[in-house]
Amino acid sequence: MSNARLTDGAARGARPTPEPALPPFSKRSTLGLHAGATLLVLWAATQAGRAQAQEATGKEAALPTVTVTAESQDPKPQHLDARVNGGALGARTQLDTPFSTTVVKSEDLAERQVSKLGDVFALDASVSDNSGAYSAWASYLTVRGLPLDWQNAYRIDGKPFLSYAITLPYEHFEQIELLKGSSGFMYGFGSPGGIVNYVTKKPTEQPVRSIDVGYKSDSVWSEHVDLGGRFGADDRFGYRLNATHEEGKTFNDGGIRRDSVSLALDARLTRDLSWNFDTLYQKRVSTDQTPSIYTGGYVGTRLPSVVRSDNQDLVGGGQHLTTDLKFYSTGLQYKLSPDWTLSASYSHSSSTRSRNEGILFLQDASGNYDDYRSDSREGHRFDQWQAMAEGRLRTGAIEHQLTLGASWQKQINDYSSNDIYQLIGTGNIFGRNTNGYASATDFSLYRNSDITQRAVFASDTVKLSEQWSVLAGLRNTDYQQNGYGIAGDRTSEYAKNGVVTPTLALMFKPAPDTTLYTSYVESLEPGSTVGNLYANDGELLKPLKSKQYELGIKTDRERWSGTAALFRIERGAEYANSANVLVQDGQAIYQGLELAASTRLGSQWQIGGNLMFLDSAYRRGSSNVGNRVAGAPNFVATAQVSYAVPQVPGLKLSADAKYTSGTMLDASNQLKLPGYAIANIGASYATRIGGHDTTFRFAVNNLTNKRYWEFQYDNYIKPGDPRTFSVSAKVDF
Repeated sequence: MSNARLTDGAARGARPTPEPALPPFSKRSTLGLHAGATLLVLWAATQAGRAQAQEATGKEAALPTVTVTAESQDPKPQHLDARVNGGALGARTQLDTPFSTTVVKSEDLAERQVSKLGDVFALDASVSDNSGAYSAWASYLTVRGLPLDWQNAYRIDGKPFLSYAITLPYEHFEQIELLKGSSGFMYGFGSPGGIVNYVTKKPTEQPVRSIDVGYKSDSVWSEHVDLGGRFGADDRFGYRLNATHEEGKTFNDGGIRRDSVSLALDARLTRDLSWNFDTLYQKRVSTDQTPSIYTGGYVGTRLPSVVRSDNQDLVGGGQHLTTDLKFYSTGLQYKLSPDWTLSASYSHSSSTRSRNEGILFLQDASGNYDDYRSDSREGHRFDQWQAMAEGRLRTGAIEHQLTLGASWQKQINDYSSNDIYQLIGTGNIFGRNTNGYASATDFSLYRNSDITQRAVFASDTVKLSEQWSVLAGLRNTDYQQNGYGIAGDRTSEYAKNGVVTPTLALMFKPAPDTTLYTSYVESLEPGSTVGNLYANDGELLKPLKSKQYELGIKTDRERWSGTAALFRIERGAEYANSANVLVQDGQAIYQGLELAASTRLGSQWQIGGNLMFLDSAYRRGSSNVGNRVAGAPNFVATAQVSYAVPQVPGLKLSADAKYTSGTMLDASNQLKLPGYAIANIGASYATRIGGHDTTFRFAVNNLTNKRYWEFQYDNYIKPGDPRTFSVSAKVDF
């Protein structure tokens, strides 16, 4: 983060909370009509396609059976059949989840050679990339115009961890899931942007043995090992070990060194009782990272021309970021009966960061800036206990899918009492930054804040017929948030018991491969501890409430899949008023339409696309009424295509592109970032060498070396990452 004492949740180290913006829903009737028509057309297409498939099946029933063994493309890259972790909802497939979701598989991550979280969800139009590789911003995203909450929006195997400045080792995950929108019932307090869940690789029935060597520009080398399998009597014990080392010079001539290891174990203790243990450790050091640019004091209505980001011109001496993450989780699962499973789990995560980071306070259109340096050490801990019962029962002709549970979690934020934030010089973005700063080495930490949540939850999916079902869920949370001074005295407190966050959904399945749904869910997010950019520095604001309404359809056919969702999110507005006091006033509205589809054409071509139309504005309140929300684009579109070359078996070529429309930089709408498009290409070749399956991969991100200003946070920007090249070779043995 760019300022060691800004604002977010209970932590002084977070960035200023973006000021919400909203549009009245009644003014958007055209969007609603288009959305309804789109949903109807997609449903009609599904029905017509099914009728044709049934007719074709009848005609081909008499044909002889032919068995073909070959490695084929995934005809449905949306992975609607993949199971996702829904927190208090339990695990269910994307198709059966009445909310908008995205799943990115490990194969997708490898194909695209990702370096940051924005790369992971590059093909999802609902996700705007606010991240920068090799920096403290590498895990920042905006979903449906809302920034994800770094304190509450990230999970590993459904368990919480503090994500700020943490770039996880993507090679260690089986899939990465995104649950879009409000998630109060599923996971408790958190912003309504969504939840990202990293699913670690688990023990497999068949042995796994692979080694992967990669190279990324400018000269970053990586090595990754993946080992797994089972052993013992009746294969009772399973293991999965992943280890990665990465080191070299980054695209802007900075440096990176990363070491990570993860281990997953399980044991079938009896026929009905099983145990699992997962751990992940990573230490990551980056140096000379590109600084963020702050525009809160900027004079003018247009930003300067975009500068290059592939060199050290913006980088003052001495910058570095060191993060250390430890994650542990263990649990027991007991099969009480064929229909009921009991589980209990505990997880602990801790992360520390030592951060010497430049922030350039941009002054004018000529590119002049004041160069501030933030130097600090920070730490976070997260503990959670959870017990759940999941099962089915019948009451007469009605079937119930039940989830019952209770959880306790505590988050502790530590900050350095003697951190440094000071002006070290001036400069111009079009010239070389000559300002230097020697990092401090002795920082003493103190508990700045803690947050405790105790919750009980229950959900019931009532199957009324083969086609109709209703979901109802409630979470009851006792919440306490405390702030502390350097001497250990409590300086602020907010406590509220019996906070209820409900969810409701109605689902209709005209066929097993299609779900139409409408859903409603509420969320509460922790109140901000106001940072030192504001006149009310140190004040603890109350939690913000949000509501989400969604209408959607998902269909998963043999050769194609499609989704559509119409949504509206209402969130309490928080922004700085004319007296520079951070206030909660009015409401922010986000409403839009998401469309996605993918299809396989013939045996070689796979094409897909993704669209998001978004309205966002402030409503009511005393300021900024009618203005767009900072960081919320009106329109985003993605497209991707892949081609399996028939003349060279195993060779696949791919390309994708993403367009993001213009984005407001602040709640007053005085500055606007222009829209931009980014294109990427890739290739993979699977073959056998010396009797071993071998895969070569090549990728180019930002193919045209597009220069653009990227929105990071309210009043924060950076030059977008330049063109980069990646190659890798993986051998299974």
